[in-house]
Amino acid sequence: MTKVGFVSLGCPKNLVDSEVMMGILARGGYELTPHADEAEVLVVNTCSFIGAAQKESVEAILEMAEHKKFGAAKKLIVAGCLVERFRAQILEQVPEVDAVVGTGEVERIMEAVEGDLRVLPAAQPPAFLYHHLTPRIVTTPKHAAYIKIAEGCDHPCTFCIIPELRGKFRSRRFESVVREAENLAKAGAREITLIGQDTTSYGEDLGLRDGLAQLLERLARVEDLLWVRFLYAYPNRVTQKLLDTLAAYPKLAKYMDMPLQHASRNVLARMKRGSNGDAFLKLLERMRATIPGVALRTSFIVGFPGETESDFEELCDFVKAAKLDWMGVFEYSDEDNAESYALNEKVDAKTIADRRSRLMAIQKRVSRENLRSKYLRAKTRRSLERTFTALIEGPSKDNPLVWEARLESMAAEIDGKLYLTDIELPNGHVAAAGDVARVAISKADAYDLIGRVIEILPRLAARDKNSATTVPAEKLHRIATGAPLRVLA
Repeated sequence: MTKVGFVSLGCPKNLVDSEVMMGILARGGYELTPHADEAEVLVVNTCSFIGAAQKESVEAILEMAEHKKFGAAKKLIVAGCLVERFRAQILEQVPEVDAVVGTGEVERIMEAVEGDLRVLPAAQPPAFLYHHLTPRIVTTPKHAAYIKIAEGCDHPCTFCIIPELRGKFRSRRFESVVREAENLAKAGAREITLIGQDTTSYGEDLGLRDGLAQLLERLARVEDLLWVRFLYAYPNRVTQKLLDTLAAYPKLAKYMDMPLQHASRNVLARMKRGSNGDAFLKLLERMRATIPGVALRTSFIVGFPGETESDFEELCDFVKAAKLDWMGVFEYSDEDNAESYALNEKVDAKTIADRRSRLMAIQKRVSRENLRSKYLRAKTRRSLERTFTALIEGPSKDNPLVWEARLESMAAEIDGKLYLTDIELPNGHVAAAGDVARVAISKADAYDLIGRVIEILPRLAARDKNSATTVPAEKLHRIATGAPLRVLA
């Protein structure tokens, strides 16, 4: 049986594409392996969103090409966003590459492995979108999974090339998403994360009004799930109906990832995003009023063409006032096929790096204050120790003596973590990856928490967080080989 190895780079959306390609190949009789040195076919699913991602993708391709020279590999396939941008160049400049598969050709991975996709297809926008009957092998931890509910984007942001890489916005069918969520929950998933370039536009192309709110309301009734969350929200698509829905259902994570990109009216206008910091503050206030305790995450771009020191200071003032729980900052990347490439008043690299450091320093203080106020508030009585529901991830990669977990306010891979120093209960029961537990928090750092397990909740505790029974979590088979896949994220 021919062995195939995957390297998946970039965002969760790309990871789902890799999982679909793995599923198609596994159904076709191929064996998946996490070891590049024993794979006869290697697939590198690339990212091309910003310059750093392109560099990482090229390095991964060249690294895997070495296995064709000195290892067992007979074929090297490059897939994903880099192919959409540099299809011809990849084939011309890296002779070890045997075939390329763009984002709109995911379902043709078998042709690439068995045939020859070196011939460039007719130019057309990517249109592929998987569904619940599409083969897929989930490679995330047994207790969590992503569901892509939409693909592509129609927003005209001048810094972004996603529409070129992934095509126009298109939603999956409502019942297809629900069926996939039900199947994943039955297989053992405790948390489902809905993903798309703009999940808040879900269903608009299908004629659904408040489509995301409707979908979340339906998914909140799926048995055995602890949390349902979604990434990412576009500010002007956040409706009151969506906020009310998040507030109404316990299973819907009280969490919102809403990339704002900037706070200066001037910079946002050049980005073709619109709005301003004051409007954003009012929106955040409405979110917090509607959803008590909601965790808010955003991302910003610094050094966008035309960003003055005054614009940047306005952004700094916004971050201080907004007091967001989590924040990411990207340094502007000048992509030659993005509309912003033609804008004048470019900001030099040193200034961009300095602005990112300054903004993250502000957020570091905000984050520390938020974590301490939310999780380390003084107890009125010693006997009433405050506890929180957590999803246990497993041993830390950095220190196997410490375990990792996440609270409802923490999305996988992108936010801080809860480190557990004690996972054994007085009755001798030891927590396992995928368990849901009540934890006590003892310390808060700038981005992470430290605590211990107080109680392990049963499987049905996903529906009743006050239950006191203890049982181990069910297991979820990960991939055909039973071994962890090499995933670079």
